[in-house]
Amino acid sequence: MKKTPRRSKSPGAEKVDAPTTWRLNKYIAHSGVCSRREAADLVKGGQVLVNGVLETNPAREIQAEDVVTCQGKRVKPAAQLVYLLLNKPKNVITTLSDEKGRKTVYDLIRGKVAERVYPVGRLDRNTTGLLLLTNDGQLAQRLSHPSFRVHKLYHVKLDRDLTRRDFESILQGVELEDGIAEVDGLDYAAQKRDEVGIEIHSGKNRVLRRLFEKLGYEVLRLDRVLYAGLTRKGLPRGQFRHLTPQEVIRLKHFRQL
Repeated sequence: MKKTPRRSKSPGAEKVDAPTTWRLNKYIAHSGVCSRREAADLVKGGQVLVNGVLETNPAREIQAEDVVTCQGKRVKPAAQLVYLLLNKPKNVITTLSDEKGRKTVYDLIRGKVAERVYPVGRLDRNTTGLLLLTNDGQLAQRLSHPSFRVHKLYHVKLDRDLTRRDFESILQGVELEDGIAEVDGLDYAAQKRDEVGIEIHSGKNRVLRRLFEKLGYEVLRLDRVLYAGLTRKGLPRGQFRHLTPQEVIRLKHFRQL
């Protein structure tokens, strides 16, 4: 009988020892479906079966022999943890699939990574730049939580020069419909008044586009050039690379970046 060849692990993948028991939301997160927080929502929303029975308690203890089904598909924690840094192009969706058939970040790594990974946070379709993908649900939750204040640096191209008055207003904090948009740093880029570098730690949806729109500007280009201490140096648009072991350690042990 012809044997099916085993898929080798991705370069840079980190082998992990599976615990004897898992909390259900952590079990799902380590299966590469979503973050732990999102997994808890799926459980509470009636999307998860354990041994064929609906389970709505995210803290349910899962044994090695249990069968977990999430949204109709069986899931199982990955034996290898993978950490990818992707330089996302424009017009690419930050999801693993799209019902409208649009290109997704998963299309950029399809067939090149053995493990199933998912994005940490989001970049909207027209925003380019750095995006982290992993199957490490614990790290994904850590990086997504507001208390860790993960810093992100963006290069912004506006439709007109940013006035000094609006520059100062942004540094003071602009009031949006969901609260004040806090900015950690701001500077003009390469002496061009219509281009700025802006550093934030907020995870609010489309916060920079909404900030500039509130002040009467249109964002023509938005590019994330730094994420959690990781840069796009040497990483062409549309390409990805595996994080080094040192980079993974820094991500796992940082207090504030």
